[in-house]
Amino acid sequence: MICISLGRTRHSSMMEEHKALAEKGAELVELRVDFMRKRPDIGRLLKDRPTPVVVTCRRKMDRGRWFGTEEQRLAILREAIIGGAEYVDLEVDVAGSIRRYGKTKRIISYHNFDETPLELFDIYQRMRKLDPDVIKIVTMANSPGDNVRVLEMVGAADVPTVGFCMGEMGTLSRVLCGRYGAPFTYASFSREREMAPGQLSWAEVRNLFRFDQINQQTVVFGVIGDPIAQSKSPLIHNAAYRKLGLNAVYLPIRIPQDRLLESLKELERLQVAGYSVTIPHKEGVLQYVDRMDEATDLMGAANTLFKRDGQWCATNTDAPAAISAIQDGLRKAGNIPELAARKVLILGAGGAARAVGHALLQHGAVVTLTNRSRDRGKSLASELGCQFTSWENRGSEICDVLVNCTSVGMHPNVDESPFEQHWLSDSALVFDTVYNPEQTLLLKQARDRGCPTVSGVEMFIRQAALQFELFTGYEAPVEYMAETLRRSNAAARTIVSPDQTGG
Repeated sequence: MICISLGRTRHSSMMEEHKALAEKGAELVELRVDFMRKRPDIGRLLKDRPTPVVVTCRRKMDRGRWFGTEEQRLAILREAIIGGAEYVDLEVDVAGSIRRYGKTKRIISYHNFDETPLELFDIYQRMRKLDPDVIKIVTMANSPGDNVRVLEMVGAADVPTVGFCMGEMGTLSRVLCGRYGAPFTYASFSREREMAPGQLSWAEVRNLFRFDQINQQTVVFGVIGDPIAQSKSPLIHNAAYRKLGLNAVYLPIRIPQDRLLESLKELERLQVAGYSVTIPHKEGVLQYVDRMDEATDLMGAANTLFKRDGQWCATNTDAPAAISAIQDGLRKAGNIPELAARKVLILGAGGAARAVGHALLQHGAVVTLTNRSRDRGKSLASELGCQFTSWENRGSEICDVLVNCTSVGMHPNVDESPFEQHWLSDSALVFDTVYNPEQTLLLKQARDRGCPTVSGVEMFIRQAALQFELFTGYEAPVEYMAETLRRSNAAARTIVSPDQTGG
């Protein structure tokens, strides 16, 4: 079950939104009465309530907004109990002073906004003595392993326990706590109205991650990187699981670069079955795996970890996805899809450029690489064994295929291009690995010049489809995944205007 936190400043707004949530299928709503401008009228809020509720009045010291005295706050909580609220949230330090009454269940809560303490089980044991119906322990995740410890505590609890971590690193436990026995998790009305760091929206928890369908048999996959919040991989992988009816969930897992290996070892305790890998971990994960294929070993980078016969295996689906996207683009333009002896200019020197460069060279292409950072570009060109040209001279390179592996032109900077339009040859295939937006300025200008084009959506979906098949053993619903991504990109462009992006 998902508890949706609702905080409004007026009674009428709180009641209207509560009703709207009920009409959309909400089962439990937290009324954050500390958000109200005036002293909350508990009787009014509870009368004819459309769903069961948790009444919460959080102090400023607990990151709440209560403006009155502590005596007034405790009186409000007692009113909620007398009024028959289904649940009342009582902080651990005041729970002993508020007696049980009627059918109202007591949520005894502990919050730590700084860390996840080592003594979690000691905290839990102390809370057991305060006559709880539900124990709630919410802490700040400063490492992926904090999620593991909280979930293990939830799984070992003999009193129903809601336990998860806050912050961007806490997404893992917010979604998986039900798998370990938590009676519910918390979500916000919308992403714009989160009430705790890293809180997910009800739509995300219910529709994207399908919280209510997660159980002990649910297979867990994820994408690891730093940053990771903007990744579209959870969107398309979870859509594919939903389409095929698979009992699986795919999560964004933020892992700092200096904690990669220890975090992967800690996450083993959650039995994660596979990972997509993005920056900055594509090289580092090779230290963790038991085996890798020859191509991955050659390029020194992986974007996929999966298990076979109890061993971690590494591969790179970026490379075959890029090659097939380029070949299909050539074919659609009426050209022979062979890459041997074709001149290719690669813009960028990151993980994508490394994978695409290796693959192109393996297919016999003549590759030239350029990058804004000269030293990094020359280093990768030397590693690949290809030619290098300076960023300033990139426009003078004649090529059959231009591949953009930089982030230039990515949302929200959609008015930027890494290559001037007048530098483009009319016959060159232009491939942009940026997938949001799908139609970048570079691709628009290339089409205006009459160039055949390939968008980053083609590569992104293909590499994800290959991962999906390695993870699950099922054929990926490629068209459905692509449609899901395109709908999401279109929605983002509609909702977010240039002055609202915030960088």
